[in-house]
Amino acid sequence: MVEENKKKPNPIDTHVGSRIRLRRNMLGMSQEKLGESLGITFQQIQKYEKGTNRVGASRLQAIASILGVPVAFFFEDAPGQESAGGRGFAEDSSMSYAAEFCSTPEGLQLNRAFTRISDPKIRRRIIDLVKSLSDEEGD
Repeated sequence: MVEENKKKPNPIDTHVGSRIRLRRNMLGMSQEKLGESLGITFQQIQKYEKGTNRVGASRLQAIASILGVPVAFFFEDAPGQESAGGRGFAEDSSMSYAAEFCSTPEGLQLNRAFTRISDPKIRRRIIDLVKSLSDEEGD
C-alpha cells in the first residue's frame, strides 16, 4: 500500500523554488553551477526548486546575490498575497503569465537574446516589431 501520509510542500516554498529556477534559467546557469557557488550539491538545488526542501534565510540571501536579484524577487506573485503593493488582480495574473512565458524554451531564448542587445534604439524597434506582429494576428 502506498503511504498516503506524505507531506505536500508548502505553496510558498514551491513558489520560491520556481522563482529560483526561473532566474537561474534566465541566466543560463545550471543547477550544478549554482550548487557549486553555494557549496552544495545540484540535488539540493533540485529539492529547493521543487519546494521539497525549504530554503533558509541566509541561503536565500546567498542565492539572490549569485543570481543578481533582490530577495523580494523570489516572493513576487506568491500565493496568498492580496494585491501586494496595491496592484490589482489583472496585473497579478499578467505577471504570472509573464513568469510562465519566461519559463518556456521560447521565452528563455527570447529573453537571453534580447538582453544581449545593448543598443536601446534597437531594443525599442524589436518591441515595436513584436507589437505590430501581434496586432496583425488579432485582426
